[in-house]
Amino acid sequence: QVQLVESGGGSVQSGGSLTLSCVASRYTSGAYCMGWFRQSPGQEREGVAAIDNGSASYDESVEGRFTISQDNAKRTLYLHLNNLKPEDTAMYYCAAGPCWAVATFSLVRSPNLGYWGQGTQVTVQD
Repeated sequence: QVQLVESGGGSVQSGGSLTLSCVASRYTSGAYCMGWFRQSPGQEREGVAAIDNGSASYDESVEGRFTISQDNAKRTLYLHLNNLKPEDTAMYYCAAGPCWAVATFSLVRSPNLGYWGQGTQVTVQD
């Protein structure tokens, strides 16, 4: 079992920045890969960014604006959000799961394969 707790969400103006954090209850390195997902009202949950042994992957909608990083010593996953747009408004979730599912974002289709946090809300105002 892994408990995940996200923080850092908030309301910002378009073009602003935020940093999200996700603290895991135990070390996940070597056992799971970690990623960030988001869900807007009425929309399906989608993958945003994932990290696998230091190698990052991003959805094309955030490429160049968001950066995922991980501090294993602190059991913490980060997502740095820059140049935010109104369409980035969503609940952001941290997840841990099999690397093949997290890295391809297919974990959203099989959510029971992984562990999820409760989410942190990001709102971007025009």
